[in-house]
Amino acid sequence: MTDMISLAPQAHSGVAAARPAAIPAVQSADPSVGSFSLVSGAQISGPSSLAAIVARFAADVETDSGVALDLVDAGARSGAPAISVEIDETGLASVALARGLRADGRDLRDADERYGLEIDSTGIRVWATTPEGIHRGLTTLRQLITSTTTAGVVELSGVRIVDGPRFAWRGLSVDVARTFHDVGTIKRVIDMCSLYKLNVLHLHLTDDHGWRFEVPAWPALAEVGGAGALGDRPGGHYTQADVAAIVAYASERFVTVVPEVDMPGHTQAVFAAYPELAPEPSPAAAQAEAFGLAIGTLDSDRGRTREFVRDVLAAVAAQFPTSAWIHVGGDEAFGMPDEAHAAFVEFAVSTVRDLGRHAVGWQEAARADVGPEELIQYWIEPTQLEGMFGANSDGAIEAPFPPEVMELVADNLAKSFGDVPAALAKGASILVSSNRTLYLDRPHADAAATVEQEATRSRVGLPFYPPATLREMVEWDPVAETPAIESDHRIGGIEAAVWCETVTNRDDLEFLLLPRLAGVGERGWSTHPTDWNEYVVRLAAASRAWNRRGWNWFRPASIEWPDAV
Repeated sequence: MTDMISLAPQAHSGVAAARPAAIPAVQSADPSVGSFSLVSGAQISGPSSLAAIVARFAADVETDSGVALDLVDAGARSGAPAISVEIDETGLASVALARGLRADGRDLRDADERYGLEIDSTGIRVWATTPEGIHRGLTTLRQLITSTTTAGVVELSGVRIVDGPRFAWRGLSVDVARTFHDVGTIKRVIDMCSLYKLNVLHLHLTDDHGWRFEVPAWPALAEVGGAGALGDRPGGHYTQADVAAIVAYASERFVTVVPEVDMPGHTQAVFAAYPELAPEPSPAAAQAEAFGLAIGTLDSDRGRTREFVRDVLAAVAAQFPTSAWIHVGGDEAFGMPDEAHAAFVEFAVSTVRDLGRHAVGWQEAARADVGPEELIQYWIEPTQLEGMFGANSDGAIEAPFPPEVMELVADNLAKSFGDVPAALAKGASILVSSNRTLYLDRPHADAAATVEQEATRSRVGLPFYPPATLREMVEWDPVAETPAIESDHRIGGIEAAVWCETVTNRDDLEFLLLPRLAGVGERGWSTHPTDWNEYVVRLAAASRAWNRRGWNWFRPASIEWPDAV
């Protein structure tokens, strides 16, 4: 196979040995004397306050590597354990605290994710000042164990790691409206997020194609609005018990679930359930519908719309108690007058504030009166507009919709160039979700390793986005990617998104997420620029865990992946 990237360290002039085989790349790693062997039955010990975290780590290690560790309480053990876990702050000040915003609203120092990990000939030690920091350190250790396990024996090189995240918000948005993903699938996604130190799962719960959670005061939202999905895909919704299970599962893995109710556009499922909230039909809306584009928005001055918004956001706040933020959408309100759009966004934001939460909105929400309490999610990367709509032989943008409809779409896109500067001028922070580097529903550009995967690659991924390679989606920087941003200080965090127009099931979803999600973790956590030749060695080693967990992942033919274990 030509242009094969090998796992062998010597193929990269020694750079592979310079960094531990963990993703994201650690901030600081110094070699220690000797190495340490780990086998099933080795003891791991920590204080009782960390027992649940340690037990989950041991279960994950056994799943990923087959090595079964023996848990021993620190107060009851005799002799030195192979792995000791401690609350301690020694040496952690050498790594800066994260910048940005926490999705759970906690102070960055109270939710300190920094940790230390030391391996030498006497054993392994993991320490941090918070349980969350312990979880991050054990996650790195778990990756090192998985990448070096051979025939049930782990041989870990001596190293002292001190590590912490660049950004406090490191997220993934999953579209469950166009394709409904059940609780089991969402838990698998949470496991992927946790493995790569992503700490936010943003659920896009509502859109034109489906409404996915219960609002007691408006039962038809779930019963009628949730009955369908895109095309002939099965619908569904999360009961309140389902939501509670997802939130609890995520919280145990230090992932905050941020809910989104997309308004005032993307609301056809609302209108199907409650037609009295819908606008009058229009010729533009009829033309757009014929091309698969929905036009029609909620209006805060129409009928019971304000009551509807209050009830929906109150239900969200009650069902997602761990999130300090509620996403109110605000994007692609095609055909809505600017004043009406701004008024709606301002009403939604004020309602969120009244509930004691903060509002997130897509970048178009910056056209309303937002401020320092809000987070604006930047997604329309300017150079991608031509790629989204194509160009003819004369270089002119081709219109995929009738002229009347294209005029509405083009108007929204033209205004997008001022969104981020406007948000910054109003004091809001920016959540970086550029569609060029963080939209995981782009087609894969790399050729697949198998005929079957090549067939999937030709089908999955939005065709109006230019295909992207794994390398393109990891070798970039959030500051350089974001207009009007000159440093980390105004960035609240980064968040990838996977939209499900072409995703029909769990396998399609995972095919787009992996290996790309590892790169999202790299960009959100690590301050180091990523060198592809070094990164791909860590990435290939990471695939061992994907195989053992049965995740469906894309295998580029240009990378020499290890055999399934």
